Amino acid sequence: MKILRILFILFLVVSCQKKNSHPYTFYYWKTNLSLHPEEKKALDKATIPYLYTRFFDVDKVGGKFQPVGVITKDKSFQSYKQIVPTVFITNQTLFNISQDEIQFLAESINQLIQKKITEYHLKVNNEIQIDCDWTAGTRDDYFTFLKELKKISGKEITCTLRLHQVKDKNQTGIPPVDKVYLMCYSTSSPLENSDKNSILDVTVLKNYLSKIEDYPIKKIDVALPIYSWGIVTNHLGKHKLINALSKEDLKNPNFKKMSSTEIEIQKDGFYFGNYLNKGFRIKVEEIADDQLQEVVGFLEKKINYFNIIYYQLDSKFVTGQNFNF
Repeated sequence: MKILRILFILFLVVSCQKKNSHPYTFYYWKTNLSLHPEEKKALDKATIPYLYTRFFDVDKVGGKFQPVGVITKDKSFQSYKQIVPTVFITNQTLFNISQDEIQFLAESINQLIQKKITEYHLKVNNEIQIDCDWTAGTRDDYFTFLKELKKISGKEITCTLRLHQVKDKNQTGIPPVDKVYLMCYSTSSPLENSDKNSILDVTVLKNYLSKIEDYPIKKIDVALPIYSWGIVTNHLGKHKLINALSKEDLKNPNFKKMSSTEIEIQKDGFYFGNYLNKGFRIKVEEIADDQLQEVVGFLEKKINYFNIIYYQLDSKFVTGQNFNF
């Protein structure tokens, strides 16, 4: 009986220590709203009732604010999930912006969001998320914009938080929101000559987030990458990206294998919708489950509770995947 009691206590201890899977959902970042069957299946399984959907980008063109890549909608885009309108604003949009322009920008963004919600009969929640890689030089105007958008829209305004904005918070400032979305990817530029995985290098990420527990905003959800791409390098060392390439795509008789992730083209031709010359190299960057598990385990020690938003909902990235970390 004594042994049974000890075993029972050990079972309880182990059970209590085992953490539940994090609730999760996805970002949707395509201009035309449509759902492939595999995307719909993955979305239906998601344990958060929201889909973070990019509505458009905002840039400054010829000194004027312009919406870029405004969404359209296909009849296949049907889901019971609530849409969270998400807008990407380029940092250059905020350079030398006046107070009147900030108000105009907030009003225009809110109007276009509402127009698309009405036009496409979208079921939305009470949140608007703004994605911007703001810097020390634009932080004050960006923060003023966030406050103005909240006042105009009457919605909860949230924003993304990049790694450097955590590490350099004294310079980049703390946004005036109650909740942020920590972007755990883009740890370096894919256009640099580097052996690191530019989408996610866990060592680099840990360095940036070594003091994330001290960040003043405590409501933090975590964005994790599930995307991939190929980095093409030409004879001059110039780079370009081809989205959604995987190691499987590198299996071609016209490719010479240089490593498990890199090939050299042996024959001029069209590959992946691009004309590429002999001698060009393609390096594929993908994300492995063990990388994501390591990031989640690291953050669990620093953030009390967080949901996960995977970037992004695409049939090539979600088919056959397990998202319970």
